[in-house]
Amino acid sequence: VRAQGDTYQVVADVSQFEPPDIVVTTSNCHVTIQAEKVAEDGTVCDTFTHKCQLPEDTDPLSVSCTLTETGTLVITARRR
Repeated sequence: VRAQGDTYQVVADVSQFEPPDIVVTTSNCHVTIQAEKVAEDGTVCDTFTHKCQLPEDTDPLSVSCTLTETGTLVITARRR
């Protein structure tokens, strides 16, 4: 977790996954990134999981994420 001005930022490389394969959840100042690639035969061929705790002064309602064209997931949250 990096502090940048009045926001916190978490960055993850998920370029090997398609956008529908990526799930981001937040709970009690914890952010969880989960991604799973399923092969055509139904088997899971790649997974990614990352969990981190946001600082206590994070505004939990301000958490948002964007996926860049290069496959970088950027999660941002405002500081209170």
